[in-house]
Amino acid sequence: MSFESFLDDLFRTGEIEVTLPGGRRLLLGDGGEPSVAVKVTGALTLPRIMAAPSLGVGEAYMDGRLILERGSIRDLLELATRNGADARTMKWPGPIKRGWARLVAEHNARQAAQRNVSRHYDLSVELYRAFLDADLQYSCAYFDRDDMSLEEAQAAKKRHIIAKLDLTENQRVLDIGCGWGGMALSLAEAGAQVDGITLSAEQLATARGRAEAAGLAGRARFSLTDYRDVTGSYDRIVSVGMFEHVGRPNYQAYFDTIAARLTDDGVALVHSIGRRGPPSTTDKFTAKYIFPGGYIPSLSEVFPAIERAGLWVTDMEILRLHYARTLQCWLERFEARRAEMAALYDERFCRMWEFYLAGAEMGFRYGTHMNFQLQLTRRLDALPLTRDYMGEAERALVKREPKAA
Repeated sequence: MSFESFLDDLFRTGEIEVTLPGGRRLLLGDGGEPSVAVKVTGALTLPRIMAAPSLGVGEAYMDGRLILERGSIRDLLELATRNGADARTMKWPGPIKRGWARLVAEHNARQAAQRNVSRHYDLSVELYRAFLDADLQYSCAYFDRDDMSLEEAQAAKKRHIIAKLDLTENQRVLDIGCGWGGMALSLAEAGAQVDGITLSAEQLATARGRAEAAGLAGRARFSLTDYRDVTGSYDRIVSVGMFEHVGRPNYQAYFDTIAARLTDDGVALVHSIGRRGPPSTTDKFTAKYIFPGGYIPSLSEVFPAIERAGLWVTDMEILRLHYARTLQCWLERFEARRAEMAALYDERFCRMWEFYLAGAEMGFRYGTHMNFQLQLTRRLDALPLTRDYMGEAERALVKREPKAA
């Protein structure tokens, strides 16, 4: 297949003008929006894009071999995703390919897990402060009103999760993958005794500093600990945006750990990115540059491990476009601080981050990605029989928050 045929098969709606190496121009699509013009340079760029579109386009953009002459990288990725290119051309990976990924890319033994986490999360905290909310929430926000700011939606996400935990005063809570400490600090403010664990030294230092500054160091403790090495019992366990880093070979160990660490009447809440559809493999660009060892699970891969761990799924919620809106906010904030980020790292890093954020948004906006929240218990009767307590708890948490000046 020629590159022209390859593009013609992808772009049916919208408009894209492509200038090929050598100067030949192609005009594809039906002339609608979005309208994008790109120039491609380098003799090997075209075959690399055809061989692995996401990785090929991402690297060409990072290296300056794909030049946007009209529109942005977000426009280009929106155009490609809206055209449903993956749906027409993708073949589900067979068991051999899935098995190879499971054994190698996602093995995530302790040393590999810490190394993979460090690759992404031990970047300067100033990078994350540039595009996240002030609380450094690096996971899907919860937009329960259309006019919410990112800060409001992230606060709503934390309330939503805390309400599902049915938390009471002085309960012991384990936060698996605590990030920079925002969720753990909110749990401590709600009266819990929290142990937050991370594999990122940068996150650990930030979380501890925040706990000290807030006067919560006695209620929110943080450590550099692998979830498999946790001991003791907890009334509540929360894990937000960490399960994507576990890897399929470790799903059973993850849920067995939750079951083993929960008290008999304990409650756990797992918040993770998921995919609608059968098991697949990690996008090559994401695996190479953003989240090595990461994998977005299908629910069909998650539930068998939960069942074998002897846990009840007492509530499940699917968050659909919430992450698309979150990522759009992150990209807009990153672009507003782009000059600072280029000074902190370099131009190539900025392009890599733009491609990551824009591509991720499109996966949630037009692709098959979503977020799920699973509430888990060991006992059938550990929680009230209806969901009314969740709404009541969220409203109570709103009342307790300080009013904006």
